[in-house]
Amino acid sequence: MPRKIIAGNWKMNLTVSEAQMLAQEIIVYVKNKPEPLVILCPPFPFLSALYYEISSSNVGLGAQNLHAEASGAFTGEVSAGMLVSIGCEYVIIGHSERRTHFKETDELINKKVIRALLSRLTPILCIGETLEERESGKTLERIRQQIQDDLSGVEITSGTDIIIAYEPVWAIGTGRNATPEQAEEVQSAVRQLLAERYDQSVADEISILYGGSVNADNAIPILTQPNVDGALVGGASLKPAQFKAIIDASQ
Repeated sequence: MPRKIIAGNWKMNLTVSEAQMLAQEIIVYVKNKPEPLVILCPPFPFLSALYYEISSSNVGLGAQNLHAEASGAFTGEVSAGMLVSIGCEYVIIGHSERRTHFKETDELINKKVIRALLSRLTPILCIGETLEERESGKTLERIRQQIQDDLSGVEITSGTDIIIAYEPVWAIGTGRNATPEQAEEVQSAVRQLLAERYDQSVADEISILYGGSVNADNAIPILTQPNVDGALVGGASLKPAQFKAIIDASQ
């Protein structure tokens, strides 16, 4: 069975003191909860500060991005080795905002996935279709293409090697979200594609999260779908009451 996971993507928000206070509240809340695994993904400048909050807890620490190269003259970028050195275990790769605003291609995302795995970071690989692709009936075609290209040359031997997050682009930060049935349809297809690429036993262990305006009101119907193993949460992860409700919904 895949592990239940709730990951909070804080994006470009908060100050370091606000981040520490929020992390502390979440750490206390999940202290005695074996599931779900909660992962916090703050902005780069806060990673070290949050590591000291998280290191003795059952909360995981993740970054929002990394560079595809191990090191070099890439001003303003952050390497996988740097992330590992400050206690990161997870890294978001291929978020729709990176694909859209920073023009990240599937080829680049593939290189980042490989770099993360080589550095013993667990990628949280984001995939999803645009509104145009959904309305033209190309959702599953786009998902298949992303799985194929983003995981090109990637060997997965254990379901814990990678986390997949299905995030319909049209639902990111818009207040819109896929229906539970739409989420299940795509996430079931993702698991089947993973089974075809690797094998069924590995695919059955990979956690496939849903993301896209997840909040306290819609969490239960979405998170109780058979192939929805948790959520990658944006704005609601900055609101303690909302995030706690989503954590509870996944149990």
